[in-house]
Amino acid sequence: MYKKLAGMTGTAETEAAEFDKIYKLEVVVIPTNRDLLRKENADVVYRTEKEKYFAVADEIQKISVDGRPVLVGTTSIEKSERLSELLKKKGVKHVVLNAKYHEREAEIVAQAGKKGSVTIATNMAGRGTDILLGGNPEFSARQELVKKGIAQQLRAAGGEVVLQQDSSEAIVFYYNGIEYQCPSDKWTETFAKYKADTDADHEKVIELSGLHILGTERHEARRIDNQLRGRAGRQGDPGSSRFYLSLEDDLMRIFARAWVSGLLQKLGMEEGVPIESRLISRRIEAAQKAVEAQNFESRKHVLEYDDVMNKQRVAVYGLRRELLSGLDQKELILEDYVGGMVADALDRFAPRNVHGDQWDTDGLNKFLVEQFGLDMAKQGIDANQLNRQELGDAIFDKLKELYDAKEKQLGADAMRYHERMIVLSVLDTQWKDHLLSMDHLKEGIGLRGYGQHDPLVEYKRESFDMFEAMMQRSQEDAVRYLFHMQLVDTSAGPAPAAATSENGGEPQAPPRRRASTSMDDLEAQFQRRKKKELEQARMAGTNGSTTPQQVVRGGEKVGRNDPCPCGSGKKYKKCHGAGTAA
Repeated sequence: MYKKLAGMTGTAETEAAEFDKIYKLEVVVIPTNRDLLRKENADVVYRTEKEKYFAVADEIQKISVDGRPVLVGTTSIEKSERLSELLKKKGVKHVVLNAKYHEREAEIVAQAGKKGSVTIATNMAGRGTDILLGGNPEFSARQELVKKGIAQQLRAAGGEVVLQQDSSEAIVFYYNGIEYQCPSDKWTETFAKYKADTDADHEKVIELSGLHILGTERHEARRIDNQLRGRAGRQGDPGSSRFYLSLEDDLMRIFARAWVSGLLQKLGMEEGVPIESRLISRRIEAAQKAVEAQNFESRKHVLEYDDVMNKQRVAVYGLRRELLSGLDQKELILEDYVGGMVADALDRFAPRNVHGDQWDTDGLNKFLVEQFGLDMAKQGIDANQLNRQELGDAIFDKLKELYDAKEKQLGADAMRYHERMIVLSVLDTQWKDHLLSMDHLKEGIGLRGYGQHDPLVEYKRESFDMFEAMMQRSQEDAVRYLFHMQLVDTSAGPAPAAATSENGGEPQAPPRRRASTSMDDLEAQFQRRKKKELEQARMAGTNGSTTPQQVVRGGEKVGRNDPCPCGSGKKYKKCHGAGTAA
């Protein structure tokens, strides 16, 4: 689709192999703008999860006493709440973010670098927000202007924003997902006040070694851990990070429990006593690499299966695009579809290695009648007097004559229209059935592995056979419809009335109509089905109802017992309000 692919992210280095194998993209690491001062401490491992969380709470309390900001990363909302309960018992003020209110949480995370702040967040909460040491003066200025009522909420009327004052003398900003406007001088004054405070706090936080990142568990992917670490030590700021683990964590339990547990026993690990070792950290990273490799193989496997469907999709959509663009399909139908069907019929009923006396001429004639409406006896074709090549040429020439005669009867333009509509209708129906069959095939193809067969190879082979059969059915059905199509006699019906122009002038000529055929119902059904599918696609995601349009009352509300505004003297509910609901 695109000639070039490129992107920029801070955590792609660990996924370089996947980018290369799947997308053929090279990952280039750009050096940091300023030297990285973040200190990455070794992981601390405890025997149980309970011990780990008590140690995390103690560490947070110890660090926050000096006013150093702490950002705690958890893997789930449940674990965030669990840690929050421990901190409440210790009297540590903190904020818990669970990725529920993205706009508000992004602003709170931006304040996670403020002196004395403790923020607990899942991996998704506030993602993509730059944490400023000392706090974010812009957020504080917005908060104060809104609370004091200096900033006014913008009103939306008819989908348009209504400004409260001259926009050249005011600024517009968002706060908690709502758009506000305030005078420029008030904004400048408030922002300058908080900027001075945050600059002073910035220096104090730097003296305290910056933001401390505390991870309560290792994620399966190193990329997520790097995202958490990367919240500290930005743009040359100091910072530190440490992960607290236990043998009951999912990653340790599944991939590294036996190895680490044996090592800890040799080291004489006791209850409540952690083990801090670079060797354990490297072993955990090796387990993460194993998980990443496993997940990559799973995604690669899905991609390989999808490639099979994609090739078929390209072929079908290419044909549909030609049909929708109005390209002439006569040559394709006659030379490819009809010619191929005649050749297959000869292979079936008059094989090359069989003598002419043994040909199944009755079966061949029955097939031609059902498929094309061609009777060899009526058309003067004697299969007993012709060799195989002559028989095929005679049948094909006669079919071309019948098709040309039908085209002459309907008209070239009408015939081209029916060709496109019929082929498109049949192709769409067969393609939808094929997609359903492919889904059923994919569901059970994994069982082929028990028979020592590669499921992917079996899937490619059977899906190709199914696609060939689907295309063959589409061609046969389309050709049968076209050859059996008949002109419907509408001469007995009433003639179309001449249209009269709106200004009362002379009557206009009746619109030119396409000749009615026996396939009109099929084409109309196809048009209705496409229109219905288009409506369903348009309604997708709206729970079956369109977006309700707000009704704006033009005047004041009239009570049911008030006099009717029409001046009749009756109550509104007895007059013009009689049809309204109570």
